[in-house]
Amino acid sequence: MSLAALPALTMRDWRSEPHVFARALGESYARFGFAIVRDHGLDPAMITRALDAAKALFALPEETKRAYHIAGGAGQRGYVPFGVEAAKGAAQVDLKEFWHVGRDLPPGHAYAAHMPVNIWPREVPTFQSDVKALYAALDALGLELLQAIALFLKLPQDFFAPAVRDGNSVLRLLHYPPTPPQAAGVRAEAHEDINVITLLLGAEEAGLQLLTREGAWIDVDPPEGALVVNVGDMLQRLTNHVLRSTSHRVVNPAPERAHLPRYSIPFFLHFAPDFRIETLPSCITPDNPNRYPAPISAQDFLMQRLREIRLA
Repeated sequence: MSLAALPALTMRDWRSEPHVFARALGESYARFGFAIVRDHGLDPAMITRALDAAKALFALPEETKRAYHIAGGAGQRGYVPFGVEAAKGAAQVDLKEFWHVGRDLPPGHAYAAHMPVNIWPREVPTFQSDVKALYAALDALGLELLQAIALFLKLPQDFFAPAVRDGNSVLRLLHYPPTPPQAAGVRAEAHEDINVITLLLGAEEAGLQLLTREGAWIDVDPPEGALVVNVGDMLQRLTNHVLRSTSHRVVNPAPERAHLPRYSIPFFLHFAPDFRIETLPSCITPDNPNRYPAPISAQDFLMQRLREIRLA
């Protein structure tokens, strides 16, 4: 299948013709579960600063990084070492290490029990400011994209705003080290994301693939600086599969590039922990009966999935 089947949408359309953009975005999600979004307005220098901070972090000695691993923390904050996370049902662990940053909450916030405080590496002085700036920018952009999704679903434009206010969203700084010959496993085995939508930076480096509904793996190769934005399982469940959460993977590089690391930064936009994921009535039809008659809270759904991927 031609990669041209996954077009690059422009946020300029959202700001000039929102219904046109919303229709194109929704159709891409209904078809692929993925969209490529350019002209998003994120500051390239801000992205570079956060990426440089991530590279400095992962270059630290192993024992230094492991000091920031929180035992029993389900990987929700700080460092998760190489070879820990695995895709649901996978025999092999993924060939990656990562760092998680979440939302800062004021003291005494109702969600504090579900959203631990951030920790910051002392060895990279600019890490906190650079990464927090990117978190805030992606958080705002994610809400804007949810407005477009709401329009596509014929909901009020601000439908998702209360659902994600103070949501349990996580920024992941990802490092895939160079791949040895005959590696046991792949950089990221086929999986679906847990959350509402994922905004991914750094997919220009080859490796990301999605599984079409016809059963073919196709490369996701966005233009320089564009975002890859995909539907997660929470949104798929809420919409009764009108919007698809698609299997995707990061395959190992070609031999001539196996000596190179790969970095990427996904922002996993989540509902608030107490949001009730209950099938939207407008997404239930005679041809698409309700797959999920029993609602579930976003927190319970998250913990269920974290156990499945060996983080909890």
